[in-house]
Amino acid sequence: MQVNNIISFTVIEVELVELSYYNRRLSNSYFFFTSNSTNKANFTMNFFTLLAILLGFSFYSLFVDNGPVVVQALHKLYPKLQSLKNGNNTEIKQLHRTGFHFQPHRHWMNDPNGPMYFKGIYHLFYQYNPEGAVWGNIVWAHSISRDLINWKSLKPALSPSKPFDINGCWSGSATVLPGFKPVILYTGIDSQNRQVQNYAIPANLFDPHLTEWVKPDNNPIVDPGTEVNSSAFRDPSTAWLSFNGHWNTIIGSRSEQTGMAYLYTSKDFLNWTKVEQPLHSVPNTGMWECPDFYPVSHFGRFGVDTSVTGNWVKHVLKVSLEMTRYEYYTVGKYYPMTDKYVPDNTSADGWSGLRYDYGNFYASKSFYDPMKKRRVLWGWANESDSVQDDVSKGWAGIQAIPRTVWLDPNGKQLLQWPVMELNRLRRKRVMMIHQKLVKGQNVEIKGITAAQADVEVIFSFSSLDKAEAFDPSWVDAQAVCSQLGSRAQGGVGPFGLLTLASENLEEFTPVFFRIFKGETNETNHVVLMCSDARSSSLKDGLYKPTFAGFVDIDLSSKKLPLRSLIDHSVIESFGGGGKTCITSRVYPTKAVFEDAHLHVFNNGTESITVEYLNAWSMRSAWVT
Repeated sequence: MQVNNIISFTVIEVELVELSYYNRRLSNSYFFFTSNSTNKANFTMNFFTLLAILLGFSFYSLFVDNGPVVVQALHKLYPKLQSLKNGNNTEIKQLHRTGFHFQPHRHWMNDPNGPMYFKGIYHLFYQYNPEGAVWGNIVWAHSISRDLINWKSLKPALSPSKPFDINGCWSGSATVLPGFKPVILYTGIDSQNRQVQNYAIPANLFDPHLTEWVKPDNNPIVDPGTEVNSSAFRDPSTAWLSFNGHWNTIIGSRSEQTGMAYLYTSKDFLNWTKVEQPLHSVPNTGMWECPDFYPVSHFGRFGVDTSVTGNWVKHVLKVSLEMTRYEYYTVGKYYPMTDKYVPDNTSADGWSGLRYDYGNFYASKSFYDPMKKRRVLWGWANESDSVQDDVSKGWAGIQAIPRTVWLDPNGKQLLQWPVMELNRLRRKRVMMIHQKLVKGQNVEIKGITAAQADVEVIFSFSSLDKAEAFDPSWVDAQAVCSQLGSRAQGGVGPFGLLTLASENLEEFTPVFFRIFKGETNETNHVVLMCSDARSSSLKDGLYKPTFAGFVDIDLSSKKLPLRSLIDHSVIESFGGGGKTCITSRVYPTKAVFEDAHLHVFNNGTESITVEYLNAWSMRSAWVT
């Protein structure tokens, strides 16, 4: 179909390289004393920037150098596969590797650990197997960046080496203490196979890369003792400073099937005491992994430091559920005088609660970025193919694009959006304006690299009269999406995007909305958002689920926004301005590289208008 209202042009972008040099004199006493420091920043054009310009690319330097959803079990061992090491000479298959998401060049990756901003550099630590593409041999890998998109890999920060972590260096967090002194808290698996909490500090605070880390011999600093289940006691959170000058951290655990976040407190960050009651617990939720606890401002998008309290903030508690392999969070009130967190009564506190992401997204971790006054969220997007596929291709696991998170003005949930730095990778752009879509119509968006793209679109509709009635028994959005899908004709919807589509639509992954009339009155509507992988690939043996969530949005404007990041084997979608987010991992066989296509579609009886669509080809990120 010939479309006349698509506008195409190319964005050419040149950026200078910022190199920062640090000359710092720090006290030898790590924990208590601050220091004076001097910084100087220079702007320079280096050889690689010039080469990138000549090749028609934009290269943004980041380094300071002399230069119920099913996922793979995190801790499942594959002894027969551990010896199948993907050495440096082994071919790493590029089909389905991402272009602008973070992933190591080879091998297995899972949880993001202790992301932080320190002296002008973003640090990302993550669980990594340096020996193969399955879980095992886990170390804390370490990469650095100046923009959260382009990354330089350093040597692992932590590896099993001492009695308190000889059987594993598992997840944890980083906290920057006063005086610019970072500390890692992490779970070690000790010589008795107990989960204990340890700390590590930089060997050289003069080094802004924090290349070397030291694990002092006074570890562990938190022992489960006899009161805590030593096999379910892990993932210490970023610490916060309380009004009484004590540091606090929470550690995920369970008591039988009651999930809980144990609270520990310390005067000096070395000697920790368990508070009598957990910060929060919920029956029948099972083991809580990777707990995250932080404040969000009532006003605006700016983030606040983890230690901030007061009436002008709410608090967020997020937990990753070992039993279901997805996460949920609540928004509520933290009472520092009594060390209790009480969720607001605006969402479920349990398995059916709010999620950051209703798809492939787990073990998330946030941090406060003091440079840009924002809270940034990382999450692991696991593979949905088989273990044998991962071993064959030589890699497994990516990180979702880091997201800025802030409190929705309604105070009931969070909003999320890809960090602004991602926009620097946008290249050629096409636009679609006022394109009407009648029932059964789809229109291809041509002129971009559809396998590696960023798409923002606003859909509109003139009336909601044709919306179908919502069945009050539909409490599970994923089940509704599975039942109705993108092909089933509706009243208002399904409408949205067909991503990673093959030429004849043998393969495609639809990301779409469907609008229903609510139970109470004609003006109350329910918005369903879906990302459906069932038609994503012709290959057998893949996990191809439907993912879905409801979108709490005011439809009085008769408009619905959607943004999708498409990157070969991952589609991250943000519905309603970031109210509902879904990440899908897919493995097309035909819709790959230049053979991938992108469409807008409508299968509802109510005509839909593409008010405004921007789609960009995306450059690949620089990951070394």
